[in-house]
Amino acid sequence: MTGLRFAVPVVVLAGLAALFYAGLASGPPGALPSPLIGKPAPDFSLPALDARTHGFARADLRGHPTLVNFWASWCPPCRAEHPMLMALAREQGIVMFGIVHKDAPEKARAFLDELGNPFSRVAMDRDGRVAIDWGVTGAPETFVVDAQGIVRAHVVGALTTEIFDRVIRPALGR
Repeated sequence: MTGLRFAVPVVVLAGLAALFYAGLASGPPGALPSPLIGKPAPDFSLPALDARTHGFARADLRGHPTLVNFWASWCPPCRAEHPMLMALAREQGIVMFGIVHKDAPEKARAFLDELGNPFSRVAMDRDGRVAIDWGVTGAPETFVVDAQGIVRAHVVGALTTEIFDRVIRPALGR
């Protein structure tokens, strides 16, 4: 009986440790399985943030690999990832489109005026309907769409150098 009392907690602890390890080994931080991976980007068309930018649609994602970043001015992780996006904007061959997620246009513009605009195009998804089609659960989220318009990667949360190197760069074919 004493052996059984000792064995049960050990077995339970070993099981929990195995589950924890499996969670850690399931992929790089920030990578999230998405039903869109390997499929065409959802059909959408969004208006520009304002007269200083251009809106875009699914057709604009073809012809070049594109990072599509859902962000908002009210989002602290969006502010944290912004220097990374600005650095990526300076790299040759990386096209980034931003989708403003459930935000006021004037607040989004103030955010970009303060921190800089890394995006080639900035569109408004004010009610979040396009985000739903993409499976976005919150901001920031980033998708890699290849030159044929196929979603190749999805990252939840702020981009970091590590996540870029482990998830985004390979999906861009770099």
